[in-house]
Formats: sequence, C-alpha cells, structure tokens
Amino acid sequence: MSDTTLNLDSTLDAGALAALGEGHVAYVRAMRSEEVKRLFPEAPDLTPGLDLFALLSASGAPILLTDSRDAAFANAWAHDLQALSVH
Repeated sequence: MSDTTLNLDSTLDAGALAALGEGHVAYVRAMRSEEVKRLFPEAPDLTPGLDLFALLSASGAPILLTDSRDAAFANAWAHDLQALSVH
C-alpha cells in the first residue's frame, strides 16, 4: 500500500496541478501540422494537413514531435515516462 495521500478537500493552483506527474507522466496528443507552431514555435514550416503526434510533459511542455504515434509512445517509454493519450 502507498503512503501517498491525496486530500480531496484542498484545491490545487494551476502550477501545482501542472507539476503533478512531472518526470513520471507524459501525454501523447494527435495534432495537425497547422497546430505545431503553437506548441513548438521553433519548428520549421510544415506542409499543411499532416497528421502528427506530440509528446508533452505532465506540465504541457513539448518533448517530441513525430509522424508516428508508436514513436511518441516509444520515446516516452525510453525515458521512463508513463504515456497517456490525450483526445
């Protein structure tokens, strides 16, 4: 049994909520190439209409952009992160 306790009566501020799972959890999010610059401002211009996958940290920080869902999950696994899908 875990010694971790979550007090449901308390509230988390946005920063504490974003940090929950940091270093342990990552999210795989499907996106279109038109959305990439919002999360990856330094990304080169991409052909419109491409289906891509972003790997994001628990706080939402971008980690990886790929054209393969499997590659996003494999990268999370390689870095000891539990990957979850975001719809």
